[in-house]
Formats: sequence, C-alpha cells, structure tokens
Amino acid sequence: MSRTTAGKPVAILATLTVAVAPAVTHPAAARARSPLPCPAGSAKPTVVLVHGAWADASSWDGEVDALRKAGYTARAIGNPLRNLDSDAATVAAFLKTVSGPVVLVGHSYGGSVITNAAADAPNVKALVYVDAAAPDTGETTAQLSGSGSALGGAPDTLYDKASYANAPVGASDLYLKRDAFVRSFASDLPGDVAERLWATQRAASTAAFQTPSRAAAWKKIPSWYFASTGDKIITIESQLSMAKRAGSKVTKFAGGSHLTLVSHPEAVTPVIGAAVCSVKGD
Repeated sequence: MSRTTAGKPVAILATLTVAVAPAVTHPAAARARSPLPCPAGSAKPTVVLVHGAWADASSWDGEVDALRKAGYTARAIGNPLRNLDSDAATVAAFLKTVSGPVVLVGHSYGGSVITNAAADAPNVKALVYVDAAAPDTGETTAQLSGSGSALGGAPDTLYDKASYANAPVGASDLYLKRDAFVRSFASDLPGDVAERLWATQRAASTAAFQTPSRAAAWKKIPSWYFASTGDKIITIESQLSMAKRAGSKVTKFAGGSHLTLVSHPEAVTPVIGAAVCSVKGD
C-alpha cells in the first residue's frame, strides 16, 4: 500500500472522513461456532477467496478446510498483484467459470480486487472483506492504510525493491523486509511461521497500489467485514470507516494482525459462513 515518487515507494496514509462504525458483533463472538451448514432453504454458493499483497492462495488454507468440511465448495485463487485493473479482470474471468451463486472474499489488497471484479459479475451475491481495503471509485489501495499504519515508515526500511519484466514505466516489485513482515505484517504468528511466510512471500507491484478503483461493488452487493484491532498494516480505524461506508455487517476481532486469516481461521470462517447463509435458494 504505497506509491512511487520519482521511482521511490512512498506510503500514503489517509483516514476516511466518514464516521467510524461500531462493531455489531462482540469480539468474543468472532470465535463462535460457524453457522455452517446453513439452514434448509439456503443456496450452496461457491466461496471464492482472493489473497492480498505479500501472500498467496495458501493464506486461506484454514478457511478452505473449514468450508470444505462443512460441505461447501471453496476456491482460493491466485491474485497476480500486478495492477488493480488487470488483477480484477483476472478474478472476474474466473468468476465466469463458476456456475451458480458466489460469495467473494478478499484480504488486504484483495479487497480492492473483489470490489472491482464483482462490479459486473451477476453471480456474486455477497462480499466479505477480511482486514481489507474496500475502495470507492477513484480511490487507490495506497490511500486506505490509515493514519498510523506501519507502512508510513521510511520506504528503505520497509521494502526490498526489484524491477520486473514488462513493468510499466516507474513501476517496480516490492518485497516486505524481514523486520517489517515479522513485526508488523504477521505480528501475532509464531516467529518461525512468520519467518517462513516472509521467505515465501509474493512480490506486489507498486502499480497495484496506485491504480484508482474503477468501481465500488459494495454499493450494490451486501457485504460483511472482519476487522482485527491488532492490524498494523490497515489500521482498525480505517477498516471500520470503510465498513461503515459500505454498510457492511461488522465483526470486530480483538487482537490478531494483518494475517488473522492465517492465525485465527476459526474466527474468520464464521463471518464467511454468515455471508454464505445469506444467499437464498430458488
């Protein structure tokens, strides 16, 4: 969640001006048993999960396992992390291969991707944001980290920067440095786990964070928002502001990190389950 000026990544921190939403779910309820399987009369949508920057589809392993054990089809797909327009188009193309209704879930930058991919995907019946960006039209992901985000530090302390083939002019790949990843990105995970995830992270292009959103699917599709108070990458204030603006059903999780989906899938899955159970059968 950064931009480049004269080729150098610079964090942009902007807290949304809308009122912060109170959580409608007590933090302890986030650990409650999943509502899955849904009551009779509900549809059985496919759950499509989109990862964020510096991660990959395996970050959803816990949620995929739980959804599959409950009898639901869950697909965690690759997010190219190149450019918001092309990343959203990639996800939108995958959605066309899915028959029946879809619950579309995004983490971090993946929230920006689903916000755009779902705009012209009539089979998407619910959106779920997990510690995620939920931009309005014209906003970039970089603008949504929030005041006080760890991404506000000096770029040379946050990122290892590399060129990549066919990059747009001025764009480069960013890898989170070890200290930033372990202390801020994965701060509630055991040290050895955080180190392994740092070592296997996928780079994200600066272009991904700088591309303005072309749509805001949450304006027409019901949404749920899982917000971790311990997130140091997208601040809890920014998360709750975005959730309020979107009219999302909010679960506020006490603690966690930007990778609560990895450390506490048992808390995240019930929120996805609530969205799944909202989709009614014919």
